[in-house]
Amino acid sequence: MADLDRIRWRCRRGLLELDLILARFLDARLPGLDAGQLEQFKALLEEADNDLLDMAMGRQEPPPRHRAMVDMLRSVRSI
Repeated sequence: MADLDRIRWRCRRGLLELDLILARFLDARLPGLDAGQLEQFKALLEEADNDLLDMAMGRQEPPPRHRAMVDMLRSVRSI
């Protein structure tokens, strides 16, 4: 459980819009992620705030290694 708490803490970013997107994602999807998806999500969180927001908003295409996770972010954003 401590790992999930660390992930939640790392989702607190410097951009309100990004915080809102990540909070919605955490509430909707985090409990159902498998170990591989958790690792992909943690890797995605290494991206700079502006780049991550642009990927989540569809203004920037993510690199292939982040494609699946960004698609999940985008799908939650549209709920």
